[in-house]
Amino acid sequence: MLSLKCNPNPSFLHSLAPFKPVTAPKTQTLKPSKSTHSNSSIQSVLQWNRKPELAGETPRVVVITSGKGGVGKTTTTANVGLSLARLGFSVVAIDADVGLRNLDLLLGLENRVNYTLVEVMNGDCRLDQALVRDKRWSNFELLCISKPRSKLPLGFGGKALVWLVDALKSRPEGSPDFIIVDCPAGIDAGFITAITPANEAVLVTTPDITSLRDADRVTGLLECDGIRDIKMIVNRVRTDMIKGEDMMSVLDVQEMLGLSLLGVIPEDSEVIRSTNRGYPLVLNKPPTLAGLAFEQAAWRLVEQDTMQAVMVEEEPKKRGFFSFFGG
Repeated sequence: MLSLKCNPNPSFLHSLAPFKPVTAPKTQTLKPSKSTHSNSSIQSVLQWNRKPELAGETPRVVVITSGKGGVGKTTTTANVGLSLARLGFSVVAIDADVGLRNLDLLLGLENRVNYTLVEVMNGDCRLDQALVRDKRWSNFELLCISKPRSKLPLGFGGKALVWLVDALKSRPEGSPDFIIVDCPAGIDAGFITAITPANEAVLVTTPDITSLRDADRVTGLLECDGIRDIKMIVNRVRTDMIKGEDMMSVLDVQEMLGLSLLGVIPEDSEVIRSTNRGYPLVLNKPPTLAGLAFEQAAWRLVEQDTMQAVMVEEEPKKRGFFSFFGG
């Protein structure tokens, strides 16, 4: 008889289990346990073996923003976007950073960007010519607003991105499931342009006071623009520094910003390697911890789900530290 030992904490299993399908040998038969608690634990492990159910109306226009630069917006856009494509959803990623375009570099598509949205609006090319299709995942496409060090027309603004979203909805091959907008840093005209067509936002922050102040300011601006569905990704988390009380915990960050938690990305040196190679983390084999965290964040984004930070006590008679594992 095959026995299954289950961890009594389903939420912990939920956070660590990858969503790649796992097939058992045909000779094995799994008999359900009589214990209801054990069954729920097994399901929490195996739920990543199914395709997530897409919630909301399509296309879902998601802007990834932060306010502060250098916190990982573009890295999040590349990895979450490709994770969505690997789950079987059609994705169009828009690099809305005009002067400092980097999304094409992280995806390894910099040599294939011949046309941008500016050429499309000027009538120099068609929209399908400006969309760059990824060779690894054909349901992922990239569109850049303009070429580096180029000046946008004076009339370019949020209405141009609204027109773009409408054009993507009505294209002959069908509307994409997700339109992800990589927002530039700051809260100037580029920020306003990027958030105009969005109906939900992912706020990327790091556990430091400068990033949190900017994130709080951006949250207010998003709400003023009518975007109420705002979720947060906490990037570059180090549990050793949290344990030593040198870094704010994820629970502290969540309490300060008052936002739902979409994912927590641990500090990973592989991020720099993947950036320089133009090969996103989620494609690495074997996967890294940060890559798995991005995949799980993409899963929650599809189902409009969230995770919860949990306080874990390390040893009795010692101060506990906040872990970022959640369900």
